[in-house]
Amino acid sequence: MHKQTAADLVAFLVVAQEQSFTKAAKQRGVSQSALSQTMRALETRLGVRLLTRTTRRVSPTHAGERLLQTVGQRFAEVDAELEAVTALGENPRGTLRLAATENAAATVLWPKLEKFLPLYPEIKIEIVVDVGLTDIVGGRFDAGIRPGETVAQGMIATRIGPDMRMAVVGTPVYFEQYGQPRAPSDLTFHNCINLRLPTHGGLYAWEFEKDGRTVNVHVDGQLVVGSASLILMGARSGQGLAYLPEEQVKPDIEHGSLIRVLEDWCPPFSGYHLYYPSRRQPTQAFSLLVDALRYRD
Repeated sequence: MHKQTAADLVAFLVVAQEQSFTKAAKQRGVSQSALSQTMRALETRLGVRLLTRTTRRVSPTHAGERLLQTVGQRFAEVDAELEAVTALGENPRGTLRLAATENAAATVLWPKLEKFLPLYPEIKIEIVVDVGLTDIVGGRFDAGIRPGETVAQGMIATRIGPDMRMAVVGTPVYFEQYGQPRAPSDLTFHNCINLRLPTHGGLYAWEFEKDGRTVNVHVDGQLVVGSASLILMGARSGQGLAYLPEEQVKPDIEHGSLIRVLEDWCPPFSGYHLYYPSRRQPTQAFSLLVDALRYRD
């Protein structure tokens, strides 16, 4: 492959992932016009359009998406190998990119990183907070963090946290005004704060289980937000009911500012796991991180 084509492919991957010439140009250290010309030259050489350009965003075409998934994966493997070679030096080093939810980052990841980072000053950690089910391969992440039951097949998963439970909560004032739900179906009559999933664009369904019966409820309400912290803020201010990890609302419940309902419909489930592709060759830095995050009961 010609060196120029390889460089242009790297530039394409950045544009396709950022979906913005402005952001991609800044990351590449070139002008926006120069990057745009590079993309047009690559499309001309390949004889196919790779990007759809509008006034607001840039998105891959069908051909561009295929190139993003296949070539992006190859470059990610090359990057991983280069990091592995670099890590053969005396001191562990390298940059590790992780995708995690707000709650996972705050309750499981950060307490461990707080102790890990000072021990290895040449290891850099980038955490991307995302409530969606991120494609860690396509996004060129080293690993992601999800509850164990949602980890896709073909991934290596390491438990990094205890079992979890979800909690439905609201303020005392809210329940005085609207009453408490006695079953998940009652939630359709309540003002619930919805979470928008950025990856799929849909609203997160509230999931319940009792006596072997599983119920998914598509709730409705005045607020739709994109982060758990905003959901908690809305619940605390009495804007509606929230459905959040138990650990996140535990202080509010103990303080009495939030009341928990439907507790018998929220059984424990598999806690957070760090996951990554089975074909990934772990660098020294990555292996050290996995060991540091590993849950020890």
